[in-house]
Amino acid sequence: MIIEKIWTANAYRNFNYLIACPETGEALAIDPNDHKQCLEIAKKNQWNITKIFNTHEHWDHIEGNDAVVSQTSAKIIAHRNAKDKIPNIDIGVDHGDIIKVGKTVDLECLDTPGHTMSHISLLSRTETPALFSGDALFNAGAGNCHFGGDPHALFKTFSTQFTNLPLKTEIYSGHDYFINNLKFTIDREPNNESAKNMLEKHQHDDPIEITTTIEDEVKFNVFFRLQNHEIIDRLKVSFPDLDPNPSPETVFLKLRELRNDW
Repeated sequence: MIIEKIWTANAYRNFNYLIACPETGEALAIDPNDHKQCLEIAKKNQWNITKIFNTHEHWDHIEGNDAVVSQTSAKIIAHRNAKDKIPNIDIGVDHGDIIKVGKTVDLECLDTPGHTMSHISLLSRTETPALFSGDALFNAGAGNCHFGGDPHALFKTFSTQFTNLPLKTEIYSGHDYFINNLKFTIDREPNNESAKNMLEKHQHDDPIEITTTIEDEVKFNVFFRLQNHEIIDRLKVSFPDLDPNPSPETVFLKLRELRNDW
């Protein structure tokens, strides 16, 4: 499996992806916001984009669909419940479905609601799994729930799916918010050395091209660190009425609430 990570350099700091089969040259375009780059890179590598995958319905993830389809006749794939939200879906998928690209690439669909309720992430069936997490999981962060989402559902996605992935799983998210996410971690957990070291190393990079793993996220992503005593103690300062022993879900929801205004 070949992964091409495409930096759009737009105001929303989107990443797009091309996933190619090395044997056939068939390719899948994930959230092709920057359709020109996607098409140019595919042409340069002699890849044939046969499928488009949208992680969810937000315009900055689907706006390049029509242009790619007009040039390639690719089929549009998205969550089966997004049929009224994403125009011209050809194939609706759900949790556990497999998307094949060429002869060698199998991508498993994970139903990962929270950012929106029709959000699908893709997990590669490779020795080192790759998670294309859209706007559900960011490097060092979690997606917002402002536009059609639900933070309770996002907590469940984290607690029942992302935390159970192999530690070596590599994360390819839909945006680069890495620096701000690290700063939020440090604000919530000032003694997190992993976050401070990562911030010092990358704070002047733009964009951040690092590919983190679940093992990394457990160290510096506050949304994986819900039982950390320092995080909980500092939450009690922001929320004086917080239960003395808050549940992981409560900690997650309060962190997401604070991150909304960060």
